[in-house]
Amino acid sequence: MHIYNSQTKQKEKFIPLEENKVKIYVCGPTVYDDAHLGHARSSIAFDLLRRTLLALGYDVTFVKNYTDIDDKILKKMSESGKSLKEITNFYIKRYEDDMNSLGILDPDIKPKATESMESIIEFVQKLLDKDMAYILDDGVYFDTTKDKRYLSISHMQIDDAKARVESNQDKKDSKDFAIWKFAKEDEVSYPAPFGDGRPGWHIECSAMIKEHLSYKDKEYQIDIHGGGADLLFPHHENEACQSRCESNTELAKYWMHNGFVQINNQKMSKSLGNSFFLKDALLSYDGEILRYYLLSTHYRANFNFNEEDLLSSKKRLDKLYRLKKKIAVQSGSTVQKEFKKALLEALSDDLNISKALSIVDEMVTQTNQKLDSNPKDKALKKETFSNIEFIHKVLGFGGLNPTEFFQLGIDEKTKQKIEELILKRAEAKKAKDFESADAIRDELIMMGIAIQDTPSGTVWEKLD
Repeated sequence: MHIYNSQTKQKEKFIPLEENKVKIYVCGPTVYDDAHLGHARSSIAFDLLRRTLLALGYDVTFVKNYTDIDDKILKKMSESGKSLKEITNFYIKRYEDDMNSLGILDPDIKPKATESMESIIEFVQKLLDKDMAYILDDGVYFDTTKDKRYLSISHMQIDDAKARVESNQDKKDSKDFAIWKFAKEDEVSYPAPFGDGRPGWHIECSAMIKEHLSYKDKEYQIDIHGGGADLLFPHHENEACQSRCESNTELAKYWMHNGFVQINNQKMSKSLGNSFFLKDALLSYDGEILRYYLLSTHYRANFNFNEEDLLSSKKRLDKLYRLKKKIAVQSGSTVQKEFKKALLEALSDDLNISKALSIVDEMVTQTNQKLDSNPKDKALKKETFSNIEFIHKVLGFGGLNPTEFFQLGIDEKTKQKIEELILKRAEAKKAKDFESADAIRDELIMMGIAIQDTPSGTVWEKLD
């Protein structure tokens, strides 16, 4: 497998630190609000990475954290009058429900900053003891001049780096950053020997990686560190810097970053008022349809979200489910070797999703052609079912019942009305009242519903 390393800016052959084992850490959300499309894009990208590595036979340990203590959360507490746990537990539950809707595999470990205080405080203390950090009146700061390799991850220019790090005129260097913030009056705080307070953002991930994942005798602490491109600087740069100085080892062998999400060609940003919440998208489109759409652009490219492209993407997914409906079997045999090999080879090339999806499309087209010439080919149908199961395992779509898929977007009240109309139509046909039966069919079409009479009864689906 080859992956693009953001640090070296080139595609590299993936060689894990331990044979057949992979340790991955992906930065999770700050839980003060609902998940947006940027969260969805990142989650889907690294879910694909994880699924691919698993399919290739690796033993994968996947960690994604929650930042559950932060300025934004404190502000939310002040505005709402709710406790920190009330707010963060609520949004963690919402986030996990949204990720489940997208078919994201649950992380192996989901550490929270508030439950990692012992590790964080030990980390800060060690940096102080090594004279890599210093104390000011508002907190503890990391001294970036002590790290000769600072900015080696992001390759940020020094002047740009100074401009993008929070300012405090008393800092030794403008690039220095807070690793511990002393508590203000009545603020949530945690006791520490260097002063009660809470962690800075960057220190959390370094401490969690050390606690849950770190190899103890390797040149690198973990195999892969991932996140959105917006995290490369300052977050990942500062993580790498403080971890390097605390442990004398590099944090990650490979750094991977997914591209930005744009909405109608405008970069998604709350300040622009276009931060499209995932919950809103899920009101109109099923999670599997959103997953397929968000997956369809290479993870490193910027993604332009618009509904016209989403609907076109769904039509492509429809073809897979039409085939699944056509084969009408409930169990498979074995995955076709050539198909499996081709799909994994595509994904092994830095998750080349365009090629992977074209391989899926080709399989669908060729199978349809074969079934058209030999509709009763049971062996082909079973093999195709296994192929689709493998697609679901690796790409995360194709696992629904076709009938269920083609009824997506219809609420329960409307479904009940449709079933009642179908029953009335059946009664009319039985009474040879074909005029009434045709009128009911027309009524269903006006509702956007197509029906088909089969030997096992009438089935229906939503029209495009």
